Amino acid sequence: QVQLVESGGGSVQAGGSLRLSCAASGYTATISCVGWFRQAPGKEREGVALIYIGGGRPYYAESVKGRFTISRDNAKNTLYLQMNSLKPEDTAMYYCAADSPPCGTSNWRDYNYWGQGTQVAVSS
Repeated sequence: QVQLVESGGGSVQAGGSLRLSCAASGYTATISCVGWFRQAPGKEREGVALIYIGGGRPYYAESVKGRFTISRDNAKNTLYLQMNSLKPEDTAMYYCAADSPPCGTSNWRDYNYWGQGTQVAVSS
């Protein structure tokens, strides 16, 4: 099993920045894909930023390209999401997710491990 714990959410004004963190523990050696998803009220969960641990270019949702950056610290087993130039439409619950091979899609249904979520609220 893999446990994921997010932190770093909060309230910010439009144009501001936040950095989310996701600490992983457990059988992390089995994980190949990690990423961030978000879900706003009444909307389906969507992939925001995803990476394949083995390498390759990260995936970013079109709506966050150029504003969000996903990164990881392997020594700390921690995943990050730097969010800049935040907009009110970025308001959502943000979730960290991970999966074992085969993996690599942006479909939330394909991910087996989830954190509890951290709320991000952006005011105009």
